[in-house]
Formats: sequence, C-alpha cells, structure tokens
Amino acid sequence: MAALASLGPKVTDCVTKVALSVSCENLLDMDAFSKSDPLCVLLMNSSGPHWCEIGRTEKIQNCLNPKFSKPFVIDYYFEMVQKLKFEVYDIDSGNHSLQEADFLGELECTLGQVVSSKKLSRPLVMKDKSPAGKGTITVCAEERTDNRVVEFEVSGRKLDKKDFFGKSDPFLEFYKQAESGWQLTHRTEVVKNNLNPIWRPFRIPLQSLCGGDVEKSIKIDCYDYNNSGSHDFIGSFVTTLSQMQQASQTYAAEFECINSKKKQKKKGYKNSGVIIVKQCKTVKDYTFLDYIMGGCQINFTIAIDFTGSNGDPSSPQSLHYINPGGYNEYLAAIWAVGNVIQDYDSDKMFPAFGFGAKIPPSWQVCHEFPINFNPSDPFCAGIEGVVQAYHHCLPQVKLYGPTNFSPIINHVAHFGRQAMQQETAMQYYVLLIITDGVITDMDETRSAIVNASRLPMSVIIVGVGGADFSAMEFLDGDDGILRSAAGEAAMRDIVQFVPFRQFQNGPSEMLAQSVLAEVPDQVVSFFSTRRLKPPRSDEPLPGLSASTHPHPPTLLQ
Repeated sequence: MAALASLGPKVTDCVTKVALSVSCENLLDMDAFSKSDPLCVLLMNSSGPHWCEIGRTEKIQNCLNPKFSKPFVIDYYFEMVQKLKFEVYDIDSGNHSLQEADFLGELECTLGQVVSSKKLSRPLVMKDKSPAGKGTITVCAEERTDNRVVEFEVSGRKLDKKDFFGKSDPFLEFYKQAESGWQLTHRTEVVKNNLNPIWRPFRIPLQSLCGGDVEKSIKIDCYDYNNSGSHDFIGSFVTTLSQMQQASQTYAAEFECINSKKKQKKKGYKNSGVIIVKQCKTVKDYTFLDYIMGGCQINFTIAIDFTGSNGDPSSPQSLHYINPGGYNEYLAAIWAVGNVIQDYDSDKMFPAFGFGAKIPPSWQVCHEFPINFNPSDPFCAGIEGVVQAYHHCLPQVKLYGPTNFSPIINHVAHFGRQAMQQETAMQYYVLLIITDGVITDMDETRSAIVNASRLPMSVIIVGVGGADFSAMEFLDGDDGILRSAAGEAAMRDIVQFVPFRQFQNGPSEMLAQSVLAEVPDQVVSFFSTRRLKPPRSDEPLPGLSASTHPHPPTLLQ
C-alpha cells in the first residue's frame, strides 16, 4: 500500500472504537394477534440534514422488551459532535423492509452523551416528538480497546424435551458479569427440533465476553425457542474463559446444564443436558486499518453509464451535457467520489469502463468498453486521467442501451476470483458504478452480485440525476438479504448505493462518509471469515492474564 500519510487524517484520527448495546422496554404492540417483532436501526449525522445508516440489530420475534445481542461498533471522534438516531421498527416482512414496517419510536442523542454516561436510558418518541406509549430505550457504551475475539464451536447433548409435539428448538445466550448484573453479549441461532444441537461457529469479542479477564464469570443460558416470544428455560451454567480454554485444549469442555427449579422439585435430578465447548480459541480481530497498513491493496474500477436514458449529451437536459463551466453530474460525481477513493488505492491507476453505448469502429453496443479505447491497458492515471478519458470518450460514442450492469460486475469478479488463491489479505476489489439508475438486466445483475458476494469484492453505486432509484436501493441489501432470481442468497451485503444529488450541495466529507460507509466492514468481514491475515502481520497474540490488564485506562470510566 501507499505510505500511511497518503491515507489522510480522516482515516487515522479516530480516537477509539465504541460498542453500543441496545435494549428496549414497553414497546408499542402493533400486531393484532401477537406482539411486535422489533429491530433497531442506527443512523448517524455529522453535518447537514442527511442521516447515514450505520447498521441494524437482529429482529426479535414477538417481544415488547427486547435485548438485542448484536451491538453497533462505531468510530468515536473526540473532537466531533456525532449525532445518533436510534429508530425502532416492528418488522412484518421477510425481507426486513423498513417501508413495510411499523415505526415504534426513536431516540436522538450524541455519541458523546452515551460515552460519558456509559448507560443512557430515555423514553422513545414518535416522528412528531409525541411519546411512543411507555416505550423506553437503553444504550450501553463500551470502549473497544482490545481487538481480540474468542472463536467458539459449541454443541449440546441430551437437552430436555420441551415441546409437546416435537423435541426442543434450543439456542444459547452468553452473559458477561457487569456492575449492573448479567449483561447479554451473544445469542446463537436456533437449531430446530433437536436435542443434540450443533450451533454454527461464532465469535465474541474478548472485551464483551469477560472484559479481558479470563477468570471473570460467564453465564450461559440454554432456552427452547417459541414463536410466541415466551421461550422455555432449559438450563444454565456459570464458567470462566480460562476453564473453557483449558478444558477444550485436550478434547472438549463439557458443562452440565442445570435448571434450579427442576432440581429442587425432582429427587434424582442430574441435569437438563450437557453443553459441549469443542473450540474456544482467542485470535486477533484485524481492523480495516490493520489490513490497509498491513499491505492490503484496494483496487478500484470505475464504470460509467453511457445509455440513452441519460439524454442526448448535446442537450442541456442531458446528465452527460457538459456546460460552459465544464460541469455535469457525472463529472461532479467522478471528482467527488474519486477524491475519496484514491486515498486507498496504492498506485492510483484506475481501470475506467463505459457501458450501454455504441462504440467505433463497428458501432456495436458494448457493455464494458475502456473509455480510453485501449483494451490492453484500460488504466487511467489518477482521477484526473479518468476525467480526461471521459472528456475524450463522450463525443466519440453513441448513447444507446440497454442498461446492463452484470457484464461489468462479472468483469471485476473475474479478478476477484483470481485473488481467491491468496494466502494473506493481499487484494480486494471495489467496483464504482456511476449511473442514472435505470437498469434492464435486473435478474442477471442480482445473480452477478450474489456470486460476487463470495469474492474479495464490493460494489458502490452512485446514482446521478433525479430518477427513481428504487432498483438501486433493492440491490443494496440493507433491507434484508439480496437473492438471485433463482432464490440463492448473497453470502454478505456487498452493495452500497449513494444518491449523489443528496450530497452535491453538502460538505464533501458527508459524501465521503456515505460512499465508504460500508466498505471497511465489507473488507474486514470477507478476510476474517476466510481467516486471512494482513500480508505484513507477524506480531504474536498478547498473552491473556487474569490478574493484569495490559490495556491503558479507558475513556469509559
């Protein structure tokens, strides 16, 4: 990668990372025959009127007092006022769409308020600021000064049968010992109709699990899941990370699941089953910055929409019309977004392609042509080179159609597939598509994105003009998992959609924040799932200690 200085201050000035855990009480009940199915969305605003979605918790079925297990981990800038908005919805659709959801209330505050109070409880309000019934929200902040995580492989044996017509549908909840009592840190998935469940491998940040103290008590509860939201307690046990790690080194750590009420009533009670910890290993959880500074190359490809729906470039109404000042929305988007992304590209050589135009000399429609008309070397030197190539290309092509995204996505995916051979986190590809939003090959594009979700690749779509961008928002999987036309699910969300007009009159850092909002997590999630380290990563894991804490005092005292 280029030297650290080239990353600019916005990447390296982050003071710390903060994990925000959310719970609610007395939510409005919006479902007629059951309870609400809540989900919490976090939005952030740094300046201007625009809110940027940071993330979402899991949905909890039929529950008016949810404790969400998925925290929000965000960068805390001490010198910035970071406005937060927590929105709670009752999710009724399978795709988690907020458009089809009932709004249950919101809280606006600043990150500084949450950090300084460590635990912030407030009433929820509706959009008109009236009370959301008796609903309240509690946000707990924990500074993440330790980037180690614990990898678990856990199963169960002979768990109690709780269902009349079936077996049990078991899931586990992990709790950390905190000043205020037991604090939920992780909830596994539900394994249906199985008294000997094997849960999918999962990771819990070391700090969330035990605050870095391997002798600190950890409580693990086992429940039988019920659709009503009233889950049956199977049993529980208390252990420490030290116990689990030592016992799982030889074969597997086994813990009896005890139901104290059942133990009191039943004379020969032994246990309610056994929980087996097959693996409990501490590993380093690399950050985006670890990968960038450790030598990971981020390769950007730019694709520009030259289809007829943009309008005749000689007409002032066209999005490709260059006015006397040398401006159009495509150029503005290339400059604005390019200036953000070029800090992360080591050689600043960008392959730039056009799609949807008839090109010389054959005048055939092409969906992935280099805008410098050099197929053997489509690279442009810096964003200035891309702009020059665009100026040169525009008068030489005929805007046409259809608007097909899949060829250019598959083109970049070809390089992503080659990079799958890498043994360290060497290469990651980002495709930047600048488009007016009209798309013709939606089914093929969905399949291309689903296939690309398995590769070291992300797609950023910048929408120019004022067209209907609902198709682009559909491809951005924030409202649930994107599926191909055949029903195959994306392995992860790799698409970020940004409507350029919302940002063109605002400060450039707002656009930068929105464009790159999801890429760091996408990079980290891909490499961590495949357990790939940064190329330059030879530091050993720090030793775990029960009595000493190698970390400096945190901000959240």
